[in-house]
Amino acid sequence: MTTGKLEDRISKALTQWEKEYLGRGSVLVKTDVLRNMVIVVLKGILTPAEKKLAESHEGLIIVKRMRSDLVESGGEQLKKLMNEIIGVEVESFFTDISTRTGERVMIFTLTHALE
Repeated sequence: MTTGKLEDRISKALTQWEKEYLGRGSVLVKTDVLRNMVIVVLKGILTPAEKKLAESHEGLIIVKRMRSDLVESGGEQLKKLMNEIIGVEVESFFTDISTRTGERVMIFTLTHALE
């Protein structure tokens, strides 16, 4: 499988996971495979209510914490999903969200580089 097809497959699988696990998917997903990392940028993930809440500093902290906890509670599912797609074990999983842009970044580090 080409790198582009693999990246597309990962993007689609993560969008499906979001819909099933979180109840809604992102608007746009872009995946890049680089050495032993899979880097995913998801855009349009915040609901209108979350955007409004994030206008205050306290609300921003609440949205970031809630979204982080939700995704990280599914971290083992995400690692398993990634392993099924790429056939390489995930060593670490990192994620963060920007309440300003409504983007989430996910980084999966793998036990070895994809070839």
